[in-house]
Amino acid sequence: MSIPHARPFSRRRFLGGVTLAGTAGLFSLPPRQVVAEAPLETRTLRIAQSPAICFAPQYVAADQLFQAEGFVDVQYVKRSPLALETLVTGEADLASADVGSMLVGLDKGQPLSILAGLHVGCYELFSTDQIRSVRDLAGKQIAIPGLHSPRHLMLSTILAYVGVDPRRDIHWVTQPASESMQLLAEGKIDAFLGFPPEPQELRARKIGHLLLSMTVDRPWSQYFCCFVAAHRDFVRKHPIATKRALRATLKATQVCALEPERAAQFLVDHGFAPQYDSTVQMLKELPYLRWQEYDSEDTLRFYTLRLHEVGLIKANPQKIITQGTDWRFLNELKKQFKG
Repeated sequence: MSIPHARPFSRRRFLGGVTLAGTAGLFSLPPRQVVAEAPLETRTLRIAQSPAICFAPQYVAADQLFQAEGFVDVQYVKRSPLALETLVTGEADLASADVGSMLVGLDKGQPLSILAGLHVGCYELFSTDQIRSVRDLAGKQIAIPGLHSPRHLMLSTILAYVGVDPRRDIHWVTQPASESMQLLAEGKIDAFLGFPPEPQELRARKIGHLLLSMTVDRPWSQYFCCFVAAHRDFVRKHPIATKRALRATLKATQVCALEPERAAQFLVDHGFAPQYDSTVQMLKELPYLRWQEYDSEDTLRFYTLRLHEVGLIKANPQKIITQGTDWRFLNELKKQFKG
């Protein structure tokens, strides 16, 4: 069956585009270690594609990094705006997504296996000038794409953390993001949670003021906002391929952090991002190098408790971690990169 995807990355296209592998080479493993590894169970890799450009490492890895791990047929599957839905249906093997959606999916019993934290801090909360703190949002109107959407889940945790009940204290306005930004500019809503490239656009257009940045404001800056996950069956059948796909993705975080201009150009040239300026700004702002420092499991505990408090999931942290994570590959890669 033909799988719809953005643009397949053949070996020829791997070698033909903007080359970012030079930077990734700084983080390569010793040749002896690579040769000693077992062969891939499959050379095909299907990755769920999302409009969210903060998932840049999984796209940047298409420039030789996946190929260097032995994948010769890399497909980017774009069947739903939410990458996680494409992963759950089995149309993709690997995906990046926000932590809230992953926890809700696991709570529903979806066949996900969380592999590693990807980055910190993509969400930014903007408000009108009358709002001076998150607590001031009690009784106010906040725009979201829909209830139980990634933004609704993240905002619910932010509000609950400061004592505002998102179920009773907020008037949710469901609008597409582009219309929500205009409503904020006109003062018709009180707040909007932006997701790249929206925060960059809001700043450029001088709409609202920044109320909270998950990149720098605690406790949010101490936890991952987005993770890399695989379909559970793919991990079970293809553990070597899973590890190598994750390794290529984590190498790509180094590329995004150290060469944001070249990474941004690659993303725009290959249709993963719409605009160069906002993309390079995002790459410079997001801390992509935290995966070696932060504890992915600690993030899941934190957000599971927050979502449980506001009734959005039923599972406890231990159940989520036991049934929905596989840290084998991340732990091995941390040791390899340190070595």
